[in-house]
Amino acid sequence: MSFSDDYLKQLKAFAARQPLPRIRNLHLPPLLSPEDSRGEFCALELEDGSIGLTYVLLGDTLEKLHADIDRLNLPGADPLQVASGYAQAVGIAKTVGFAAANALSRCLFDRAGFRPNPSADSIGEMNPQAGEQIGMIGYFKPILGRVTQSGARLTIVEMKAELVGERDGYRVTLDGTELEHCTKILSTGTLLLNDTLDRMLGYCRNAKWLALLGPTVGCIPDALFARGVTLLGGNWITDGPGFIAALRRGDKTSPYSFKFALNPAAYPGLDALLKRLPHR
Repeated sequence: MSFSDDYLKQLKAFAARQPLPRIRNLHLPPLLSPEDSRGEFCALELEDGSIGLTYVLLGDTLEKLHADIDRLNLPGADPLQVASGYAQAVGIAKTVGFAAANALSRCLFDRAGFRPNPSADSIGEMNPQAGEQIGMIGYFKPILGRVTQSGARLTIVEMKAELVGERDGYRVTLDGTELEHCTKILSTGTLLLNDTLDRMLGYCRNAKWLALLGPTVGCIPDALFARGVTLLGGNWITDGPGFIAALRRGDKTSPYSFKFALNPAAYPGLDALLKRLPHR
């Protein structure tokens, strides 16, 4: 099964245990310049205040969401039905479906009383060492220095041909097989949206440490841990109204959330979370 199929199966197990809140609304960032990182994510909010995030800068996704948001008829909709679009659709239906799935994950975590620990740093607690071969899937420009200054050798796998080449302290390539030589790998959570997850994880089979990072990584983690991911680094929203207001303005949302780090040792597992929920 694909990750999306596994994810939806897990959400259905949650729905079988308890009734789910309906969708309150989808909140979009303003249309900003492509270089402005403040407009990278949208937020789908459930009626109980649970919020799920997803990346919106793949192609013209954000423009289409702004144009079609009223036609999506999301307020009052069944979030599990909307989430099914993550596995069955492409384009904005897939994007919104993933946001709905992530909102349901947060709903489950809150009802089960689960809260991940804050992350100790911005690079997923990787602790790069001199001489290590580090891989990166996606161009994490803000954190490049944290890796290269350690003396580690860094290889970045990208989809944009214009970025290919040698740089000061790292190299960018289109060839995913080069990850097979890396002992530690950082990856953008965008893999969960662009249908490259299983293929790219196949190149990471020799890595002893593999982290998925970014606000998109707000999902039930069991199926990712089963695929060899060793850490998820996402955003845990602490002030929903403040977060949404800042997102809609195009302001920084960091005052209303914290970055978390979650590994298998600190996660009880889906079955344990479901057992904490009373039947209703």
